[in-house]
Amino acid sequence: MNIKPIYCYITALTGFFGLFALLMLWNTILAPSAHFPVALVLLVAVTPLLLPMRGLLDRNPRSCAWAAYISLIYFIHGSVETYVNADERLYSSLEVILSLMLFFGSAFYVRLTGKQN
Repeated sequence: MNIKPIYCYITALTGFFGLFALLMLWNTILAPSAHFPVALVLLVAVTPLLLPMRGLLDRNPRSCAWAAYISLIYFIHGSVETYVNADERLYSSLEVILSLMLFFGSAFYVRLTGKQN
């Protein structure tokens, strides 16, 4: 069975942009923080995700690998929030799912494009 790298890349992009949209909506509209300014929360939450974005869009395998590593931060955050905060369990569960999509999609994309060369 041959899996085409484009399917893994599409999965990674879906996870990436879904995670980006979720973080933006969660911290601004759905459940903004009462203790910290919204701009600070967005800066801390979204900036790591933006670092490999250009390379991810250019299908650079090194940037895809870094996106996979960075997605683990969001997986840990979503897992902890799911356990701790019952009010926002839906958002944090969605964060876990999208971060896993980004991780597995980009990891398999790097793996499959490495086999072709």
